[in-house]
Amino acid sequence: MKRKDDFETRRQHLKDLSEEQLEARFWELAEKIVDPLVELAYKQTSPSIERSVLLRMGFSSLEATAIVDGAIDRGLLGKGAGHLVYRLSKDYDLSIREAGLKLAEGQMWDEVMKSFTGGEK
Repeated sequence: MKRKDDFETRRQHLKDLSEEQLEARFWELAEKIVDPLVELAYKQTSPSIERSVLLRMGFSSLEATAIVDGAIDRGLLGKGAGHLVYRLSKDYDLSIREAGLKLAEGQMWDEVMKSFTGGEK
């Protein structure tokens, strides 16, 4: 069985595009394909996953729960609770433990919000 050559028919909507326009079209379509994957990755975390990450970072269950609850209250859970702790640690020259304990105690959340939302509270 021979495949019907329909290339000319299928390329009609692209034939008048320049090389730059074709490249722009390619990247536009590539983004459309990847967008659902990115969205899925952002939405597939959960409080239990984030608590588990914090437990592996050395925090107790109570500390991890407090950090995750703080992240949920501020709409930051999608950033990753461990990432919040890590970023605070690096931005303010604290140990991971110190940064996490401050968040668990309700401190420095404004600083975390600035780091992740560009200053919005």
